[in-house]
Amino acid sequence: MEPPVPPIGIIETAPTLELGPRAFDIRHRAVVMGILNRTPDSFYDKGSYWAFDAFLAKAEQLVVDGADFLDVGGVKAGPGDEVTESEELDRVVPAVEALAARFDLPLSVDTWRSGVAQACFAAGAHVGNDISGFADPAYLDVCAAAGAAVVATHIRLAPRVPDPDPHYDDVVATVCRFLDDRATRARAAGIPPERIMVDAGLDLGKTEPQSLELLRRSDRLVALGYPVFLSASNKRFLWTHLGVDVASAATGTLGAHALGIALGCRVLRAHDARAGRRVADTMAAVLSGELPPMRMPAELGGSGGRDA
Repeated sequence: MEPPVPPIGIIETAPTLELGPRAFDIRHRAVVMGILNRTPDSFYDKGSYWAFDAFLAKAEQLVVDGADFLDVGGVKAGPGDEVTESEELDRVVPAVEALAARFDLPLSVDTWRSGVAQACFAAGAHVGNDISGFADPAYLDVCAAAGAAVVATHIRLAPRVPDPDPHYDDVVATVCRFLDDRATRARAAGIPPERIMVDAGLDLGKTEPQSLELLRRSDRLVALGYPVFLSASNKRFLWTHLGVDVASAATGTLGAHALGIALGCRVLRAHDARAGRRVADTMAAVLSGELPPMRMPAELGGSGGRDA
């Protein structure tokens, strides 16, 4: 029988997350990553930010709304048209350069290619977010050499490969073993634990019930000892059972973020940074018993918050 989920506030998390020059105290407060797609075929925004001006405007909005760092991706995770490494570089490197010139906050690149990661680190990125589970043998060495943080993500097959009927004898145990192994590899490459995040890979080679179970047992990932990265924003498992489409997934995302934080997740990958920031601040108050610092409303130049 599985051990019971600990009561809220009892779960001990990794205390610190380092992203580039920034160190975040994550004992109670989750960090919000704002999602920026440099793709014409994203499952969520359908290429709304493909034009570079629109991309930069979206980045500005994410920062104003309270994102702690930004994640740039040039290839969607699901099946689609082939994107060569050269094409991916053309999409993401200028984007990272532009963001680094405009914003004083950490930047992440969502790529499974070590060559793309290396070019983005040279352009100003601080995090390698790899949904392949470090399939590229050079990936971790490239990240370690740059002093970058990493996201280790569970995936059953590979990015862009259809996986319509995934089977696991025990999905939680399988994912935990995989992530523990990948985090151990990252440490062996010279990346310190406070720069290693682990991600269950919700909806990546998982059915909706499997993703829900992984969310429900996020505490098992926390027990690995690394900051847990929650990539639930607008994912399929949050809305298909309701008979709605992704445009109606916002409330499910809020619920998943609150539950994840209660269970020890401390990094929220969010399309809507304002909503993510408010959930993170509210849950920090619940877990710590202290109200977060006052935030100015966005229309007055702040990042929103409990008075926005």
